[in-house]
Amino acid sequence: MPDYGHSLEFGVFLPPAADRFGEALRMAQAADVLGLELVSLQDHPYQAAFLDTWTSLSVIAAATTNVRVFPNVANLPLRPPAVLARAAASLDIITGGRVELGLGAGGFFDPIVGMGGPRRTPAEAVDALAEAIEVIRALWTPGRGVRFTGEHYSLKGAHPGPFPAHDIGIWLGAYKKRMLRLTGRLADGWLPSSPYAPPDQLAGMNQVIDDAAEEAGRSPAEVRRLYNIGGSFTGNGFLQGPPKVWVEQLAELALTEGVSGFVQMVETEDDLRRFAEEVAPGVRELVEQERTQGPRPKALVAEPVVERLGVLPTQDDGTRLSVERLWDEEKRPSGPVPDPATVYSAAGRAGSQQLVDIHDHLRAELSRVRSLVRQVAEGVVDVGAARSEINTMTMRQNNWTMGAYCESYCRLVTLHHTIEDTSLYPQLRDGDPRLGPVLDRLTEEHHVIHDVLERVDAALVATVAEPRRIEDLRAAVDLLTDTLLSHLSYEERELVEPLARMPMRY
Repeated sequence: MPDYGHSLEFGVFLPPAADRFGEALRMAQAADVLGLELVSLQDHPYQAAFLDTWTSLSVIAAATTNVRVFPNVANLPLRPPAVLARAAASLDIITGGRVELGLGAGGFFDPIVGMGGPRRTPAEAVDALAEAIEVIRALWTPGRGVRFTGEHYSLKGAHPGPFPAHDIGIWLGAYKKRMLRLTGRLADGWLPSSPYAPPDQLAGMNQVIDDAAEEAGRSPAEVRRLYNIGGSFTGNGFLQGPPKVWVEQLAELALTEGVSGFVQMVETEDDLRRFAEEVAPGVRELVEQERTQGPRPKALVAEPVVERLGVLPTQDDGTRLSVERLWDEEKRPSGPVPDPATVYSAAGRAGSQQLVDIHDHLRAELSRVRSLVRQVAEGVVDVGAARSEINTMTMRQNNWTMGAYCESYCRLVTLHHTIEDTSLYPQLRDGDPRLGPVLDRLTEEHHVIHDVLERVDAALVATVAEPRRIEDLRAAVDLLTDTLLSHLSYEERELVEPLARMPMRY
């Protein structure tokens, strides 16, 4: 994807909990002083433990001077667009042009209905969002009384105004194709979150937006690309490691995926400060260097063999969530040292990359399972309301429950391991017998992971019957996270090179 040439902006995504607003306000003020551009809050009006987003944003705006504030993203079904238009314009006037508008179609319709809002199908939600954008922009445009009749919203002579102090951007939280096409047709910006739109999926999503923009007679560059990101300043991997790693990886996204806004999901002031003082200026410097001088720095410094392969194994950052340990990682055997004279074919490199891609899919799906369990545990949604979240995921089942999704994931992992044990590993063993100890260890770990998956299944059954057992489920998913991520990294470390050297059929 191209670099659209937008100036870079950086911001924070703050926790909205009622019992933590003082902390959120301090971090917003710190962001303001440290030179960040954006401060945002998520919007779940049905969540009794959260403060109202617009009230909170107004207080934050009054306590800051420079940052622009926005909902990330506003829950449209519970916020009538005509009222939302006036609220956003009013705060924009009061703050001298420091408001943007993130919009979402609504994802959790059980609690939305519980608050008196409408229940919409996914298609209806997208159509309602398109109508809402028209209503909002009509009320921001000087003229006579506005009349608009839609399936979900209408205006019957409403007078436009007040008018924003600046052109408020409408940024959409979008993931599915219809929403992405709507973004390309009508929106000023795209605002996905990395747990739901990992970096390897950005190019495909961006292409849908670009195609829709061109079909609508717009330049794709008219749609700003922003990205909600989370990570840690320890470990290895995507946004796992010291600020230098963040700088290189975010610069890569800016230059290859067109992302020009990075909004960090922060929990502590220390993380915010490092993001503002070390990451943001570093990304700006690297991107400016590429735009004016070139060449772009590499995202990661790889080992010589990996550089020749062009395939980067995912490193284990060492983070462990559970106190339980099911194997001794120090006793893992290693394979033969690669021959520096080996020449790798295109087919071999493709097979090697395929393993990483499959693992990345498993990691992304695991992240979504963890997010769903966390939301249930924190009371954002109950087990029944989680159905709406699952309906937006890639898995499709007849029984839309949290258990059905997690069980689907468990089956996916088991199928992947079965294919490896019965097809991939025997071919590798025949091709290079020196890999025998590594393959034996990997097979043993497959059995351990299978047992962990059984524990997750048991915890799911218990939680559906007794929601208070959610902590048992979270502990089981933590253990699954530790074992699976450790195993995938070990497998890539040992097999990326042999797979490229001996192309397989799997």
